[in-house]
Amino acid sequence: MDPQTRTELEAAAFRALVHHLMVKRPDVQNIDLMNLGGFCRNCLSRWYQEAAAERGLSMTKDEAREVVYGMPYADWVAQNQTEADGAKKAAFEVAFRANVEDPKSGA
Repeated sequence: MDPQTRTELEAAAFRALVHHLMVKRPDVQNIDLMNLGGFCRNCLSRWYQEAAAERGLSMTKDEAREVVYGMPYADWVAQNQTEADGAKKAAFEVAFRANVEDPKSGA
């Protein structure tokens, strides 16, 4: 496969993932994604922002989040986010340390 086709397929897969999370499953909470998968919508938006920066493009955290959430982050939170229970919060602390704060994780 040539590099351009690979890039196009990867971009299409990213768009499908964002659409799935934005349209089909906005009910899935970020804390559940982090606890089960080690990443969440905020991670996706951070990776998007970092990719832009690597290419010399200036993008704020809010701009990157709007790409992933399909709306301003505060609006998404107001429409979709629910309070997590204590067990989920405790699991999140572990998952966040392992996947975001740990420099060996590649997150």
